[in-house]
Amino acid sequence: MADSSPIGIVKLSAGWAIVLSILLILAGILAIVIPPAAGIAVDILIAWLLLLGGVAHLAFAWHVRSPGGLFWEGLLGLLYLALGIYLLVRPIAGLASLTLLLEGYLFAKGILVLILAFRIRQMSGSGWLFFDGIISLILCAMISLSWPSSSEWAIGTLIGVSMLFAGFTRLPMAMAARRLIAKTA
Repeated sequence: MADSSPIGIVKLSAGWAIVLSILLILAGILAIVIPPAAGIAVDILIAWLLLLGGVAHLAFAWHVRSPGGLFWEGLLGLLYLALGIYLLVRPIAGLASLTLLLEGYLFAKGILVLILAFRIRQMSGSGWLFFDGIISLILCAMISLSWPSSSEWAIGTLIGVSMLFAGFTRLPMAMAARRLIAKTA
C-alpha cells in the first residue's frame, strides 16, 4: 500500500519529478540538435489532434440532427479532417504553415507584452516584460527574414529550448524537495 501521508506523497512526487526533469532535458537537447525531426513530430501531433477534433465534430453533428447544426458542425468537422490529413500527408508544407502561425503569434505576443510593459513601467520587474517582448519580436524577425527555410529549425528549436528550460528549472526544485524529505525522515 502506498504511503498517502503528505511526506510520502512528496517523496514519491520528488522522485518522479527528477525523472521527468531529466527526460525533459534529454528531449530538449535532442530537439535542439535535430530541430527538423522535432518540428515534424509537432506537425504530426497537431495533425492527429485535428483528426480527432474532426471526428468529434462530425459525431456531434450527427447527434444534433438539426439542419443548421448538422451543416455547420459537419462543415467544421470536415475542415478539421482536411487540415489534419494535409499535415499528415504533407508534413514539410504543414511545418511551413505552422511556422507562419508561430511567427504571427510571436509578433502579436511581442507587441502586446511591450504595451503591457509600457503601461506598468513603474512597477518593479516590468523590465523583464520589456525583455520578453523584445525577444519575441526578435524571434519573429528571425523567422520572417529566413522563411520558408526557417521552417526547418524554428518550431523544433523553440520546443527544444522550452523543454530544456522546463527540465533545468524543475530539477533543482525536485532535488530540494528530496533533500527536505531526507532531513525530516
